[in-house]
Amino acid sequence: MNVQNLRDNYPKLIFHLETKSYSKDYVYRIKREIEKILTSADSKEWSCYTDVYLEYTKTCRSSAYLRYQRTIIGAIEQFDVHGRYPNGRLRHELFKRGAYHLLSPEFKSVIDLYCELEKKRGKKLTSVYRESHSASTFFLSLQQQGFSGLDKISEEAVLSLFITPDGTLLRSCSNKKDIAAVLKACVPYHPETCPRVLAFFPALRETRKNIQYLTSDEIHKIKGALADSENLLTLRDKAVAILALYTGMRVCDIVGLTLYSIDWNKDLIYIRQQKTDHPLELPLTAVVGNAIYDYLRSERPHSESKYIFVSQLKPYDRLNSRSLGRGAARLMKAAGIRQSKGDRKGFHIFRHHFATTLLGNGVPQPVISKTLGHTSPNSLEPYLRADFPHLKECAFSIERFPVPKEVFFHE
Repeated sequence: MNVQNLRDNYPKLIFHLETKSYSKDYVYRIKREIEKILTSADSKEWSCYTDVYLEYTKTCRSSAYLRYQRTIIGAIEQFDVHGRYPNGRLRHELFKRGAYHLLSPEFKSVIDLYCELEKKRGKKLTSVYRESHSASTFFLSLQQQGFSGLDKISEEAVLSLFITPDGTLLRSCSNKKDIAAVLKACVPYHPETCPRVLAFFPALRETRKNIQYLTSDEIHKIKGALADSENLLTLRDKAVAILALYTGMRVCDIVGLTLYSIDWNKDLIYIRQQKTDHPLELPLTAVVGNAIYDYLRSERPHSESKYIFVSQLKPYDRLNSRSLGRGAARLMKAAGIRQSKGDRKGFHIFRHHFATTLLGNGVPQPVISKTLGHTSPNSLEPYLRADFPHLKECAFSIERFPVPKEVFFHE
């Protein structure tokens, strides 16, 4: 690693930082790191600044400290290699984002093998990415403890990544499943090491937070806001909300609707779900069809885009899910509901309402799962917890149990 350019020019970097009012601590850390690099460059087998950073990962387990070192070393690299001064916006270029690029060759080979196998098997790419990313961060944490291969990993090391000594959970059950999926896929190629590591995984109980739901009063106010022609909601906002409310479609599928997704003659909506990549056919009811028609005829700007919902500003591109989130917030505000901190405002709550309404009306679960586009019957489980009409049927009477009258006392 040639550091002559840094040796000759680093005073310019320091002068720039001082004149641009960077903090004294930041300038000091830059100076100190440059001194370490210039002093150790000849004795260390560094080929680039990435190697300088990796030296710290061998002895430090603090993610906050390593993150700060990436910032410091990255700023020096930007100046030395690219001639760029820090400006508060530049990211380091020490390595690509994600844990994978920091892994040892053996851990990388496991991730590569998993990705190759699951892509051939036809697993959805987003699932492959999520599971490989979870496994990469898991392996990197083990690597920072001194393990560079599967055969040396200890049970103590694995447990320390899931649970603290005082019993605090560090990784969720779903994260554990993602990591296990990678190891299980590689068992035929690593028949001794992968099962061994899997055996170290702790038994975790899957938990779900209570899901906020829309009350009948809130639904009444939402429908009132959608019917009100005097509020600030656009026809696009109303069409999207009505789609979410009456079909239960995911936001990603709503923004993906094209002009060819709707068969006006047969009153049907055809989509290929982005989450599962499975086709789905839904009825086009009058209330939904009228809302989309009003938007297309009266508000949608002239655009060559094939997507139904486009931005209101040039070049009238396809909307993204974040834009619909802002539309949901506008609707909740127009309806005068869910304005407190922590209140759920996104359109996914409409999907939840759609499912629980069907459940409450006695629609068979397989029919609901098909309508929602679920590929697994278990996906309906979270919605069952808000099916209050049927949950009440399961309740036991407490008449035979002594309960102090203060329990039911209200001022």
